[in-house]
Amino acid sequence: MSAPRIVGLVGNPRPQSRTHSLARTLTREIARVLGSAWVTEVDLAPFGPRVLDPSDAAVTAAVDQIIGADVLVVASPTYKAAYSGLLKGFLDRFGTGSLAGAAAVPVLLGGAHNHRLAVDVHFTPLLLELGAAVPARGLFVLEAEVEDFGPFAAAWADAHAPALLAGSGAHAESLVTT
Repeated sequence: MSAPRIVGLVGNPRPQSRTHSLARTLTREIARVLGSAWVTEVDLAPFGPRVLDPSDAAVTAAVDQIIGADVLVVASPTYKAAYSGLLKGFLDRFGTGSLAGAAAVPVLLGGAHNHRLAVDVHFTPLLLELGAAVPARGLFVLEAEVEDFGPFAAAWADAHAPALLAGSGAHAESLVTT
């Protein structure tokens, strides 16, 4: 049995952002717990408005990477109590149900607690519409919590790995118990 394919998708318009750091950290921790060396990431920042161009080969290749994921960490900064327009534009390329077989983890980075519900009210339904399973509540991370996110991500991955595998196309036999 092959290792689960884990992909981090970053919807921040700034390259190498704090959002990117969160996605990378959580993706690595999930890979550690699932015993997977198959980890990659798609950072939308370099694409910018090209996500709207259906003929862009690099964006199409990024779509293919996302469709091939067993576990998908989707991270965005919070803008106006929702995910970024860049991420929305990219995800509009996907048809309803096209993420079937993937378990998704929505992650929003925000500056204030009053946006905390955005991950469950706006972000999770989008991923469900695209067919992904969302087996655990989405994560809302305050900007003040970014520096200490590593230990939280490790504990979260330890606690949620079985649910992620159950929600994905990967088989539970590939779970490595730590």
